[in-house]
Amino acid sequence: MSQSTKKWYDYIPHPVVMLFGIILLAALMSYILPAGSFERTIIDGRSRVVPGTYSAMEQSPIGFMDMFRAFSTGFKQASDIIFLVLMSGVMFGILEKSKMIENVVGTLVKSMGLQRKYFIVVLITLVYGFMGVAVGYENNIALIPIAAVVSLALGGDLVLAAGMSVGAVTVGFGLSPINPYTVGIGHQIAEMQMFSGVGLRSMLCLFGICLVAWYNVRYFKRIVEKPEKSLAYGLKIDGFQLSKSIDKYQITSNNWLVLWIFIAGLGVMLFGVFQYQWSLREISAIFILIAIAAGFASRIGSSVFSETALASIALVAPGAFMVGYARTISVILEQGHINDTIAYQLSEWLQLFPTYTSAILMSVAQSGINMFIPSGSGQALATLPIMIPVGDVLGLTRQSTILAFQIGDGVTNLFNPTLGGLIAMLSLCRVPFDRWLRFIFPLTFMILILAWCFLLFAVWIGWS
Repeated sequence: MSQSTKKWYDYIPHPVVMLFGIILLAALMSYILPAGSFERTIIDGRSRVVPGTYSAMEQSPIGFMDMFRAFSTGFKQASDIIFLVLMSGVMFGILEKSKMIENVVGTLVKSMGLQRKYFIVVLITLVYGFMGVAVGYENNIALIPIAAVVSLALGGDLVLAAGMSVGAVTVGFGLSPINPYTVGIGHQIAEMQMFSGVGLRSMLCLFGICLVAWYNVRYFKRIVEKPEKSLAYGLKIDGFQLSKSIDKYQITSNNWLVLWIFIAGLGVMLFGVFQYQWSLREISAIFILIAIAAGFASRIGSSVFSETALASIALVAPGAFMVGYARTISVILEQGHINDTIAYQLSEWLQLFPTYTSAILMSVAQSGINMFIPSGSGQALATLPIMIPVGDVLGLTRQSTILAFQIGDGVTNLFNPTLGGLIAMLSLCRVPFDRWLRFIFPLTFMILILAWCFLLFAVWIGWS
């Protein structure tokens, strides 16, 4: 391809190269930006920034060897997510070996008919979006590969599968009116009623998920008409594609048994998450138990079980590696003590603009901070104690300030290379990050425009 005919996405480097470039940039910033920190206090077991306490400290530049030592620290800090990806891969491999997923998906498509394939794409997108709203983010990781089987059964590709699952879950979770990590913590910090303003946020979330569904159907129609337009060329589909024609599928009694084992396992997992605040470790343990129980129920021998588990790990290992790799960026920023400096400088800059402009720029600022603090709760605790008083000075209601934060954090998670959950989910769909960027950038821009319209409306009505 000549230089004159290249498009913007042809310049996107390989994800490994891209993340290494960000790591280098983070290390370089530790020499350029002044080191500093806010004082913090523990409230309800969480460390929260104390507004007005930012102070400079001795520079902590990241040396050459320090940068490479940060890799092992990054992998250590991301170990729970890395293990979750590996165990999710093992569980799906065993479920696929039992033929349960293939038969269930094949039967579903047969009953609804391929002539309704676009409706099925919309339906699946809405289901995943709702799961993002109600269940959480990494909690849905076990369901991601199912979208790949559905997409290929309909004649789609793995990028469409990621759009239906990863895209919908990310938007649903990011814009959820009941997101405890962003809206919930934001309301606690702002001393407001928990999850107040649910009506406007619900409308934004619903419109956002519907926009994802429309975008997925649009992409699907394009690759059906012109298969060469697919962004999934060359991606491995082993274990995802159906092995026989649609009309031959039916669900066996053993498939039903394995399906109920899977559903019961997810039910136990969700109960533990909401009732006992289970972490990723407990979720990984449930995935292991599901895999073992499904293997016994399907009468899979020990040798076949072991070979299937190792083969499944091999398929998701690149994604698991990328999770730890991306975490290194946050480690370098923390060691360089420039996280708080970035938040402080952005809050000072926002006070130079009028109300409507500052509301949008506050969202943009949170988007930038999100690349350095990908955790929604971590970002809320680090920035909202600063941004809420800034919003008060600018004439923004606290609901509007929290909405600006939610938009900046939630929408840009669609392409955040430092977000371990996103990288993990994409790996389960076997979609490289550079391919995902080509697919998701236009949709991200559309959702941002939609969200900013809601934000400006909130400012206009003095939403409180």
